[in-house]
Amino acid sequence: METIAGEAKTTSYDTTLLIRIMKITLFTAAFVVVPCFFLYNSAAFSFQFPPSSQGEEAYKLEKVLKNASMGEKTVIITTVNEAWAANNSLLDLFIESFRIGNNTQRLLNHLVIITMDQKAYGRCISLHPHCYALKTGNMNFSKEAFFMTPNYLEMMWTRVDFLHSVLKMGYSFIFTDADIMWFRDPFPHFYPNADFQIACDRFNGNSKDMNNSPNGGFMYVKSNNRTTEFYKFWYSSRAKYPGINEQDVFNMIKHDPLINKIGLKMRFLDTAYIGGFCERSKDLNLVCTVHANCCAGLGNKIHDLGVMLDDWRRYKSFTANTKSKSSSWTVPQKCSLKTLHEHGSRP
Repeated sequence: METIAGEAKTTSYDTTLLIRIMKITLFTAAFVVVPCFFLYNSAAFSFQFPPSSQGEEAYKLEKVLKNASMGEKTVIITTVNEAWAANNSLLDLFIESFRIGNNTQRLLNHLVIITMDQKAYGRCISLHPHCYALKTGNMNFSKEAFFMTPNYLEMMWTRVDFLHSVLKMGYSFIFTDADIMWFRDPFPHFYPNADFQIACDRFNGNSKDMNNSPNGGFMYVKSNNRTTEFYKFWYSSRAKYPGINEQDVFNMIKHDPLINKIGLKMRFLDTAYIGGFCERSKDLNLVCTVHANCCAGLGNKIHDLGVMLDDWRRYKSFTANTKSKSSSWTVPQKCSLKTLHEHGSRP
């Protein structure tokens, strides 16, 4: 009996000890694995300043934004890499359009150029006072990124996340691709009560209609709780739609109930003023910006945008009486739906 009782006691003790060991192991695993899980997701899916220089990088960005800011903490932002910033490439055409546009040169004082690599930054500071070198970790964004390639997708989503961080810093912005020519000030054509306004590949005539075809290359976004929440939702939707670019994901989530829940006021911009090659601004007396959309290939964009600047100079040389009769675009020429198909893209 004593032997049996002793064995039972030993077994009970061993069982209790085993349970305690298992609890400690599970707790330790949770303590290690859960933070690692969140750190992984943060590194893979979220823009952050490098941990060793968060304060320094945030200060640099804040300084650039503050120096470029117009009234109500508003800036114009574009992004370029080495390919787009090279001599005689898109950045030169982009800046030239501001210089020859109607009352647009002053807007260069409020333009912040975000560079995606060191060579682009070097070129930027030789041309413009407001440049910020975005830290991109191990990603190489220096070369031309072809539509829907992994590098292209990563670059586009990095941009969305970065713009989210700008909103959280309290700055409103016009985001403009550098393959957009600026001929007039677009601010008079924005809707004063809207939070988020976006250009269209094709505009159906109703600025409130969610069935418009948006283009994320040009957006005016006010910094407030609604837009920061929307950008958070937009970026997090990447995980739900893997392998899809930010513009197509936007098209999928624009009908989501969350938009109404957070009270986001969204409007789509008329291509008569904010146009592109997909749907040209036909009246040069109205046009503000023109985007080389529906076009693939850096060389094709550079060619046609150069021709467009010549068209604009010719338009400005006409008298007031002849402008409406003699003015028209001679582009696109090399940009077409055919170039999109050749590069495996879609309009």
